[in-house]
Amino acid sequence: MSDPVPDAIDDLERVLGYRDAVDDAGDGGAVDLVGPELVQLPCWTPRFCQALIRAAEAVGGFAPDPDDPVPGHEVSLATISPALFGAVQDDFGRRIWPRLREVWPHIDYHGIRDVFVIRYTLGEQETLRLHHDVAQVSASIKLSDQHEGAELWFPRQRVDNVSQPVGSMLAWPSLVTHPHEVRPLRSGVKYGATVWFELPGDVLMA
Repeated sequence: MSDPVPDAIDDLERVLGYRDAVDDAGDGGAVDLVGPELVQLPCWTPRFCQALIRAAEAVGGFAPDPDDPVPGHEVSLATISPALFGAVQDDFGRRIWPRLREVWPHIDYHGIRDVFVIRYTLGEQETLRLHHDVAQVSASIKLSDQHEGAELWFPRQRVDNVSQPVGSMLAWPSLVTHPHEVRPLRSGVKYGATVWFELPGDVLMA
């Protein structure tokens, strides 16, 4: 019996143990305003992003939800591993949310509704129609850059994410003010992670 592939072991430890996700600076790095109410900040290391892509591909199931009004070929982190989803929820509440509150002081952390890896590839999913999210804050983490096209585009703000570094998070208020779309993919395969930060309970019950 052959020895396990070292990279596979590394991926398993890295993703399930949420290791190497954050660089040595921890919560360091600037929060940059890249457009009206659009902020960019460091989130994950490129090494962790690549491991997450491989984990999502290994799990498979990139398919649109028929009940989703804006369906995408995606895999939830909870499907990859409930422990991974829990680690991300705890980490973002501790590390990311305080940075977002520097920009939006009145937001309150109520956990994460979902985090999912979304894939764009020619002949499968090549774009995503204009929409807004049902969340308190939405975010997109760039996982790869080996593609052309498929830019995340905010027509009201006239901003895209072309220059966003791999591993960084782009965040914005959800619901009305920031409708967005993904422009057509031209070549390669694009991977991103979408984060929906949960609305307050009193809003959900209204």
